Amino acid sequence: MNHAPLPDSYGRLLTYLRVSVTDRCDMRCIYCMAEDMTFLPKAEILSLPELERLCAAFIRHGVRRLRVTGGEPLVRRDVMSFFHEMGRWLHRDTGQPGLDELTLTTNASRLAEFADGLHAAGVRRVNVSLDSLDPARFARITRRGNLARTLDGIRAAREAGLAVRINTVAMAGVNEDEFDTLIAWCGEIGADLCLIETMPMGETGEDRTDHYLPLSIVRRRLEQNWTLEPLAYRTGGPARYARIGQTGQRIGFITPMTHNFCESCNRVRLSCTGRLYTCLGHEGSTDLRAPLRAGEDDAAMMDHVRAAILRKPQGHDFLIGRDADDPARVRRHMSVTGG
Repeated sequence: MNHAPLPDSYGRLLTYLRVSVTDRCDMRCIYCMAEDMTFLPKAEILSLPELERLCAAFIRHGVRRLRVTGGEPLVRRDVMSFFHEMGRWLHRDTGQPGLDELTLTTNASRLAEFADGLHAAGVRRVNVSLDSLDPARFARITRRGNLARTLDGIRAAREAGLAVRINTVAMAGVNEDEFDTLIAWCGEIGADLCLIETMPMGETGEDRTDHYLPLSIVRRRLEQNWTLEPLAYRTGGPARYARIGQTGQRIGFITPMTHNFCESCNRVRLSCTGRLYTCLGHEGSTDLRAPLRAGEDDAAMMDHVRAAILRKPQGHDFLIGRDADDPARVRRHMSVTGG
């Protein structure tokens, strides 16, 4: 069988797949979702066996990193069976298709329940979305989250042997006064921190133009109090890292707006409905659910994938402040695409 790799038309090789297992979440973060969300009917969501089949096909064609996302992935019923199935692709013999890493992004609300099982499935690293250490502010940002529960999940993950990276969306006038506190706290618990510029995706009921905070400004502010030593360290994603001299932990910066990371993009996203998005910042996508449910074999499925990847744009088209009727505006929510 042909297991040829998947290059795009700019010579970038696809090695990283982010797969959403659900559009549902138990929070409604102000930069991600509207407060009154309408979630997809079950019939439109791929079953776990369907997701497993598609992911396996990608792995056979060169994907080495698989990140499970949502919504909140841990709210999906029986999701641990998916992790265990994907974990079987880890630690394959040299020269055979397989994964180098299986990870997930979570809000940690259910991480205390699943941390040991995730480790048993082969997960060794998790990203946790956490935008404030102040309980009242955390509740406002998430609209319904409980900080104590999230912190319990982070504690359980570390006790289970999972490395933790804290993902914080930097928002002007919302949490920009907490970055020093977050750095110090991450140093205390032994976690890396990654700051992320807000991205204009979907209507959330919040004005992200007012909340947009360039990380170039944030970094200059941080350097007044912290020693940031540039690192070549990479996890396969878009973050660019520095070592914090005072804590020894890493801090990452994801800057889609001030300095995009498209030139080395090796990623695509598979939504829970089977749509393949080759760029987070474009509306274009390819439906894999229809041919999958029509009974096409893996070779035919990968023909659709290969054609989609060859249409992958050179760079994203995000722009803060686009008019609502601008045809280039990305209207889908992050939770639909997969975080």
